[in-house]
Amino acid sequence: MAIYFTNHQNKYKLKNKRKISNWIKEVSSNYEKEIGHITIIFSNDAYILEINKQYLNHNYFTDIITFDYSHERKIEGDIFISLDTVLENSKIYDVSFNNELLRVIIHGILHLLGFKDKEELDKTIMRENENKCLELFSTKYE
Repeated sequence: MAIYFTNHQNKYKLKNKRKISNWIKEVSSNYEKEIGHITIIFSNDAYILEINKQYLNHNYFTDIITFDYSHERKIEGDIFISLDTVLENSKIYDVSFNNELLRVIIHGILHLLGFKDKEELDKTIMRENENKCLELFSTKYE
């Protein structure tokens, strides 16, 4: 199927869409899953807060919200990313905006692959998998 990148309320133009799509497909394959229909929506803090309140009853900003529609061997879903928070976090963690954005994108994909991050152990496992996926990107797709 396909991976779609779109914008909501901003004019961000993602570079290397093809490389990022191929990376996501390889990551999915490495976890023995196929890609279904995935939409990655770039937005701002206000829109993410609206979604967080409306669908999750959370009244706070976040960098990513993932709606998982996956089934059996195929991952599908909508991934909303706040570019405002990605930029803020890139400064906090002293990494480039692009590196932080890749981490957030793959974080959403890992959620679609079944990884959780509510408990401390799950957060550690999620971070280890993010790092592994980012290493793959830097060695093969940059």
